[in-house]
Amino acid sequence: MLATPSLPEPVLELRDLLNTYLEPDRVAVILRAFDLGARAHDGQTRRTGEPYILHPVAVARIMATMRMDYQSVAAAVLHDTIEDTPLTLEEIQNHFGDEIADLVDGVTKLDQMKFRTRVEADAESFRKLMLAMSRDLRVIFIKLADRLHNMRTLGSMSDQSRRRIARETLEIYAPIADRLGMHSLKSELEELGFENLFPWRYRTIDQHIQTVTGNRREVIETIRKALKNKMNDAGVPCRIIGREKTPYSIYSKMLTKDLSFSEVTDVYGFRIITHSAPDCYKALGAAHALYQPRPGRFKDYIALPKANGYQSLHTVLNSPYDLPVEIQIRTEEMDVMAEKGAAAHWQYKSGESNTGSAQVRAREWLMQLVEVQRHTGDSLEFLEDVKSDLFPNEIFVFTPKGKIIDLRRNSTALDFAYAIHTDVGNHTRSVLVDKVEAPLSIRLENGQTVEILTDPDAHPQPDWLDIVATAKARTSIRHYLKSLEREDTVALGLRMLEKALNARGTSVEAIAPEQLDRFLADNHYARQEDLLKDLAHGNMLSNVVAAKLAPESGLQPGQDASSEALTIAGSEGSVVGFGACCHPVPGDRIMGYVSAGKGVVVHRVNCRNTRELRKHPDRCLDVAWAPIIKGLFPVALRVISENLPGVLANISTSISEAGSNIERVEQPEANPETATLLFTLSVQDRDHMARVMRRLRRNRNVLRVSRISA
Repeated sequence: MLATPSLPEPVLELRDLLNTYLEPDRVAVILRAFDLGARAHDGQTRRTGEPYILHPVAVARIMATMRMDYQSVAAAVLHDTIEDTPLTLEEIQNHFGDEIADLVDGVTKLDQMKFRTRVEADAESFRKLMLAMSRDLRVIFIKLADRLHNMRTLGSMSDQSRRRIARETLEIYAPIADRLGMHSLKSELEELGFENLFPWRYRTIDQHIQTVTGNRREVIETIRKALKNKMNDAGVPCRIIGREKTPYSIYSKMLTKDLSFSEVTDVYGFRIITHSAPDCYKALGAAHALYQPRPGRFKDYIALPKANGYQSLHTVLNSPYDLPVEIQIRTEEMDVMAEKGAAAHWQYKSGESNTGSAQVRAREWLMQLVEVQRHTGDSLEFLEDVKSDLFPNEIFVFTPKGKIIDLRRNSTALDFAYAIHTDVGNHTRSVLVDKVEAPLSIRLENGQTVEILTDPDAHPQPDWLDIVATAKARTSIRHYLKSLEREDTVALGLRMLEKALNARGTSVEAIAPEQLDRFLADNHYARQEDLLKDLAHGNMLSNVVAAKLAPESGLQPGQDASSEALTIAGSEGSVVGFGACCHPVPGDRIMGYVSAGKGVVVHRVNCRNTRELRKHPDRCLDVAWAPIIKGLFPVALRVISENLPGVLANISTSISEAGSNIERVEQPEANPETATLLFTLSVQDRDHMARVMRRLRRNRNVLRVSRISA
């Protein structure tokens, strides 16, 4: 270990901080890391002119303030060596072992990622960032500490660089810190990001805060003393802290809630920190006895923690000064978790194995991301999926057995089904919300009880992608559809080519292999399957291919290339679609249209769009329903009913009794006497649709029922 006099002042301060919670032999490892890092960075300086090594030391100090383990702090000291110095990963392994070397390597890979904005982020880099986090959370802790120190020292950068780095911080790193429950670090990143991205707005709001706080300091202290006296009377041991509003939090509320500055700052905030969860609820009762609580403003995040592990009681009270008082009540342990989040797992002395809820929830979230990326081949698609879960606004719903499922706001019943299990989602037939049947697309609300009814014959449909809001559901649906796509696409393409060749008096088997190979080569197809997929997707026309494969064979007398009907069984997957304009169901007279990139789209022959489609006869197909039909088909009905309370539930019951499920319902118009309801239902065929319509007409509240043709 180096002699004390040779250590710079920042290193001495780091050593003293480490000695407060680490054993001497582990502090010695970190000082050895400093010695190696200082030699590696020798001669390098930052833009500020100070020796470069002081930056990694400052990052290590931030890690030490979070009381991280010695491996993380040592890796923080060395985190820039591989990229910026001649030092190699193998040398770090030789000096400090695999664990510290792996952390340094992980941070180095993250340092090489270059982001522009959350919207324009490099998708492949973002994927690597998420996966690095999933392997060892400490990698992202070091990266966040590195970003925090860089933000603290942005003054030496150009205006353009400051804005770019600040925007990146607000749009990527602060939300990640928030998702990991690291509130203290997240807040500082937000404030520094806001100050550098919008300096004038920051200064203006900050000056207003100072004025308001100064004017009301006496009022704030009076409320704090009243709360403390009430807690003492109730026998609640606690400490009470006034919560100051930050410029960024005020700016965010002004933007998202369309409030004026005075409306945001006319709120007093206090945090009551006590010993145990029962004490929290006693403190809540005492606070409500002191000042009247505001209805609808109480939230229990102790019983229902946030997705990042945050726990606290929140309430808003009416003070004697005609201003609301925001109260947060939590235990000391909850306060540590709220400030440090997933990083709290490594707090205290290393060797302990207890895991905090924030650590568990962060790990669960990251494992979900690993599952998402496993089924996502495209990095941009992965990025879009993760964004929806990285910036969440949670709701909590219950299974019939009382298990809590947390989802992002605007999640649907389908999202709930996939949150239970992928197989449950894939076989969802219908849903009960608070014991009442509801459409799969219903947006769930806090506190609802949801029951999913499954059917082995039910499978994901392409339009489910328009319903779901969570990455897991969206990725699971895409994965299922893609797993069917190759087999179904090749089979449909073969049927289409066979049909076109039959019309010319020949068949696929009759085409000479060398002739087929020559056609594939001339059209840049590596395999026959690639041609068949293009036929099914409408990128090539089967009658054109048939004419080139069998040029000597003319159309048979009385036939054209589309005279033999292609059968539709409803099990073809995404390569056969059904027009949303007319919703054909088995039993309807139908036609097919080969749409480039979409495959065969089936329409009713009396659809208002068929006249336009028939202007392209080379793309029109005769299609017919197969003798055996699989699956359910959407149908649109217009119901005009009396405008009375409970009518929608009454009509939904009639639909359920007829064996149909509601996929979507809208009410475009209503008057005091009548209401128009537009239902999209799932039916097996025209007979089933007719039974549903008859059942609806027998409903005493229903005045008229009709099928929507377009």
